[in-house]
Amino acid sequence: MTKNDFLKPKIAASILAADFGHMADQARQAQDAGAEWLHLDVMDGHFVPNISFGPDMVAALRKAVTIPLDVHLMISHPDRYARAFVEAGADNLTVHLEAPHNVDKTISLIRGMGCKCGLAINPATLADKALPYLREIDLMLVMTVNPGFGGQNFMVDCLEKVRVFREAINRDVIPCELEVDGGVNLDTIGPSARAGANVFVCGTSIFRQNIRESVTALRQKLA
Repeated sequence: MTKNDFLKPKIAASILAADFGHMADQARQAQDAGAEWLHLDVMDGHFVPNISFGPDMVAALRKAVTIPLDVHLMISHPDRYARAFVEAGADNLTVHLEAPHNVDKTISLIRGMGCKCGLAINPATLADKALPYLREIDLMLVMTVNPGFGGQNFMVDCLEKVRVFREAINRDVIPCELEVDGGVNLDTIGPSARAGANVFVCGTSIFRQNIRESVTALRQKLA
């Protein structure tokens, strides 16, 4: 993958906001509308105050779409479950810096299985805590809401962390995607891109209205 591939804007449609009764169909609609990735938020009710789904859902959606599955583990002890999600079909597997686990070992475990590895930080976590890992990962995820529930308001202050990561990635020519997740919509996707993000997790802004029209409108904000 070239440097330009890591700079290319990508919309990651967050399936958590879809109709769970029509999950596969809506995933295909997002893919057909032009979303580059499908984002899957895995929540365990411990690390975050909500429960979503597990490896079986990843496996089902792997059969439904051909675009990369961007799996975000908002769970405690992600090292214990990483293999199950990779085997289910995750293309990117992101773990939280704040979760209880040995971050270096978990990153090595995931990449050792041939899967791309991402590292996520919550709004309260300083960018400095994650900067030392940039060369070890394939994706840096900046949460722009407190994780656990969809539909929250975008926290503008988090964009300063995006700028910090973008500066470090560009300065050291690190092949790392830079992703924002939480409250990304028509009003916030542009500022996120200008701050330096190139992957945009969009949930309610895609699945709570016409999917094709929503992806098109979001894409236009990135033009």
